[in-house]
Amino acid sequence: MKSYLKLNNEVLNQYSRTGKLDLAKDKEATRRYFLEHVNAKLRYFIDTEEKIRYLVDEGYYEKEFLQQYRPEFIEQLYEKAYAYEFRFPSFMSASKFYESYAMKSRDGEEILEKYEDRIVIIALYLAQGDESLAERAVEAMMSAYQPATPTALNSGKMARGELVSCFKLTMDDSMNSISQNIGYCLELSRLGGGVGVNVTDLRPLGDPIKGILNRASGVMPVAKLLENSFSYSNQLGQRNGSGVIYLNVFHADIENFISAKKPNADDKIRLATLSTGIIVPNIFFELMKRDKDIVLFSPYDIYKEYGKRMSEISMSEMYYELLDNPNIRKIKRINARKLYTEIKKAQFESGYPFEVFDDHVNEKHALRNLGRVKMSNLCTEILQVQETSVIHDYGTEHEYGMDVSCNLGSIDIHNATKAESFEQLIDTSMRLLTNVSTMTDIRNVPSITKANRLMHSVGLGVMNLHGHLTSQGLAYGSKESVLFIDAFMEALNYYSLLSSMQIAKERKQTFYGFPQSDYANGSYFDTYIAKTAESLPEEVAAALGNVPVITAEMWAELKEQVMTHGLFNAYRLAIAPTGSISYIRNSTASIAPCTEKVEIRDYADSRTIYPMPFLTNENISLYKEAYEIDQFRMVDLYAAAQRHIDQGISMTLYVTDQWTTEQLARLYIYAWMKGIKTVYYVRQRLQTIEECVSCSI
Repeated sequence: MKSYLKLNNEVLNQYSRTGKLDLAKDKEATRRYFLEHVNAKLRYFIDTEEKIRYLVDEGYYEKEFLQQYRPEFIEQLYEKAYAYEFRFPSFMSASKFYESYAMKSRDGEEILEKYEDRIVIIALYLAQGDESLAERAVEAMMSAYQPATPTALNSGKMARGELVSCFKLTMDDSMNSISQNIGYCLELSRLGGGVGVNVTDLRPLGDPIKGILNRASGVMPVAKLLENSFSYSNQLGQRNGSGVIYLNVFHADIENFISAKKPNADDKIRLATLSTGIIVPNIFFELMKRDKDIVLFSPYDIYKEYGKRMSEISMSEMYYELLDNPNIRKIKRINARKLYTEIKKAQFESGYPFEVFDDHVNEKHALRNLGRVKMSNLCTEILQVQETSVIHDYGTEHEYGMDVSCNLGSIDIHNATKAESFEQLIDTSMRLLTNVSTMTDIRNVPSITKANRLMHSVGLGVMNLHGHLTSQGLAYGSKESVLFIDAFMEALNYYSLLSSMQIAKERKQTFYGFPQSDYANGSYFDTYIAKTAESLPEEVAAALGNVPVITAEMWAELKEQVMTHGLFNAYRLAIAPTGSISYIRNSTASIAPCTEKVEIRDYADSRTIYPMPFLTNENISLYKEAYEIDQFRMVDLYAAAQRHIDQGISMTLYVTDQWTTEQLARLYIYAWMKGIKTVYYVRQRLQTIEECVSCSI
């Protein structure tokens, strides 16, 4: 075993016996890692000019983006980055960067970039020739802003993937649409993307085709085709593609759909690698509360009768009308509680399906006059309006709707509270994300290209909440932690709106459909303007640091500005689960509680020990793990954050093998009552669930 791995593993040497961590071993492991590995493989250059010339001439960097800047400015930007004297705070953060993100020679023998080099190249690439923005980008990324993995990994490289790696598609009830979407999934998976597909509008098993009864094969064969497509398009054999399909709980195929992820499911319907998610309207919970049956429908009937797809209607609004309409078949009745119990059993066994609370998503949707949010993505935080494409026969031009590319980045909460200007940090982050949206063109999927061009949607999120709370002596899930995230996310919402308004003002352009939005008529801001000022507890104010508390007066002024100048971005905020990026920044993931105080990660031939950020032998009792935290209090915290987010939050629930299906159902109902929009995995202690790679930003 290499000496740095041995040192890192010795962090836990005395823990089982004394309860004490030898954290000095991790720091020594990091130092030894650089001496023995990084410095030994690092290619050294005389100066910045030689470095840039070599990396361009050898085909590692694109040269066009560098030609937008003066050579002396590029030199100054490198000096600025190195002046931070950045040091990796843990062995995990250093090894993760140099193993997964730093540019290497084609044979893998030389390291061509240090951390500062990658930051500078990202800044230059995303700033698109704007020297001021490039400078601010370096400041933001060296302190608190982290682009998503595809952006951080691919910016500036000659041989690169896309800057985004998460997508949403809608499938129509036609063979043309099914085949086209399978092709899209193959293409997006080849690019390294994780793909969500809405299958709610497909007719169920046994439905008529061309008037002939019992001919439709239903949703599950299409799901199997999609699963095989993701497995086939495996990025040169590196890893299988990843996808999720969503189905409305009132769809006639829902029972097979729920059973598909169970380990003992019939091979005809079993989905081994494809993730599943369900759309649950309010009416389902209301019927369940009254212990009533629900009726399952066919989207084929709904479209034939109303000219609308099942995904385009509110089931809560239409349910009783569908029951009363003799032209709508009532395919099956099933007790709502019985069905939800089966859903909870499936979640215990497999972690699936994810759940999207349809009415919470669409009723609190500032763009609801433009259309419906029909589904979510592979990590359940992206909630954007989609329009179904109509794919015609060969020779007839297709009618492309709008699908979604997820453009993500995250703010390190701990460092953000220390930022000299929180407003500038958020503005810089929003501008970098906006530039990613304008630079992204997924040509082989026209519906994604169309929406990206019209909507300029981004998803700015956060990470390191648990780490920051612990550093401030605050317990995760406490009243103080809820007040903190409420104030922090309100500030993030405010300044992201302010930035989007300023971009719209500068470019004299708003997102498509802005005049029909709640931003344009001002109603979005009314609850903020009507709020009463309340002083925060001293410890919460201290934890906020330099993050301003937003007043009703500030909201009133912003309302006038937005109504006058508009917004450039249709969507701004979404909290992804975050994965390897959290390791690089030595952060806890997302706003989730840590699952282990000291994480043990086993790789092919080694083990890495990762103590949580700010963990000491003095505060170790404060750092409660997710399975020890009251899940209802965790939901309270997520609900406080969700109030300020126009999209969603990837929220995983943590249960033990002592939980019952009734307890789990009660937790989901509580989350629904608190206004949560989506629920990601159910994770059971000791059960391993493969995380989404594409959205772990």
